[in-house]
Amino acid sequence: YKEAWEKDKTMIHIMPDTPEINLAKTNAANYSQKLYKEAWDEMKMSCDLRADAIPIKAAKASREIASDYKYKLDHEKQKGHYVGVPNAKADTKMKFALGIGKVQSELEYKKHFAKWKTQCHLPVDMLSILAAKHGQSLVSDVDYRHYLHQWICLPDQNDIIQARKAYDLQSDAIYKSDLEWLRGIGWLPNDSVGINHVKHAGDLLNERKYRTKAETLPFTPVADRVDYITAKNSGEILSDVKYHKAWNEVKSNYTLTDTPQLDMAREAARILNQ
Repeated sequence: YKEAWEKDKTMIHIMPDTPEINLAKTNAANYSQKLYKEAWDEMKMSCDLRADAIPIKAAKASREIASDYKYKLDHEKQKGHYVGVPNAKADTKMKFALGIGKVQSELEYKKHFAKWKTQCHLPVDMLSILAAKHGQSLVSDVDYRHYLHQWICLPDQNDIIQARKAYDLQSDAIYKSDLEWLRGIGWLPNDSVGINHVKHAGDLLNERKYRTKAETLPFTPVADRVDYITAKNSGEILSDVKYHKAWNEVKSNYTLTDTPQLDMAREAARILNQ
């Protein structure tokens, strides 16, 4: 199908000055990055700026103005040439700073108190000391409580026995001991009213006990009943095995080869084959 086109497409000749070719060349020149930057490349290679040109000098001056090093150069040179006082105490500013530090220091603030607090002497009979001792005796739990003397009670005393009985009556553990004992014993109320009621209700609702199955009853059918004979005849008529019995016996013995049906089948096969 494409054989003629494959032969002719390599032999086609287009004139180089056709409008389409000229348009394609013009578009290629417009899209060319090399031609786009050609004039700039030629210009930047031929540019020559002297060291004393005005733009170069302006750039250098701007750099020196913006330089942090140049800005601090004079200050760094004059750092070690200051004329000052011989020591820190002679300088008024340093002395003032030290004074402010001592005023704000907590150690200096408490130095005098820490020095004299261990040398304080208070007489024992001072009014404040006596008042403090009296207040301590009032607040103290040791002086407030006076324990009674201890005695021994015999176990068979009448008051001891009565006290034990009263404690047993008031004891919650003894009161609930029978209940706690019964809690751990398993009880099966098989003959209770509720259990018997549930059993009778289950027997009434039981489908198995409500209905008696027919196959469990003794029954002897009569073989010569009309309905039985009719059912047997219907079963034999509807039996697929008996319906095909004669055909199954004959079909394996049927070997005729010149029957009209076979001749017709052969002729149809021959026609379809041609």
